[in-house]
Amino acid sequence: MRSYLWGPFTTLGLMVALIALLVDQTSKLWLLFVYDIAEKGAVALTPFFDLVLVWNKGISYGLFQQEGAFGQFALLGIKVLAVILLWGWMAKVADRWTAGCLGLIIGGAVGNAIDRVAYGAVADFAHFHITTATWNFSWYVFNLADVAIVVGVAGLLYESLFGERTLKAPRSGS
Repeated sequence: MRSYLWGPFTTLGLMVALIALLVDQTSKLWLLFVYDIAEKGAVALTPFFDLVLVWNKGISYGLFQQEGAFGQFALLGIKVLAVILLWGWMAKVADRWTAGCLGLIIGGAVGNAIDRVAYGAVADFAHFHITTATWNFSWYVFNLADVAIVVGVAGLLYESLFGERTLKAPRSGS
């Protein structure tokens, strides 16, 4: 009988997820409770990068902001469902690259879900920006869980466009 929760690279994917989760939560805990970023406010580390605490009550890039308990619970439920589906996908993959990418996404999603349960919002703190005399650019404030998710998705996109299976795909019309 085929396992729907475990495959040849599930252990690898879960190890990547655990590392992403630990890096994310360690950075947040240190910034919140040791460095006390809430008290310090925005801290410029370079001319283009600041540490600043923003509580995100929505999802990616602050979309779907939810102030009430029902909305927060619904967003948490969506994350849980996404992690279950990603784990099921990870149990079926046949290569390390895809398992690692899915692990990054799962670890990031769990890291942000922990914030939502613990604080009622996700702690974001990294802010890239460029300000010149004629131009002003400000990227969204994000955290390391977001970085893990973006890198995981980018890796899956890369694999789908340039991976071995793409190169071996049958060509039609020949």
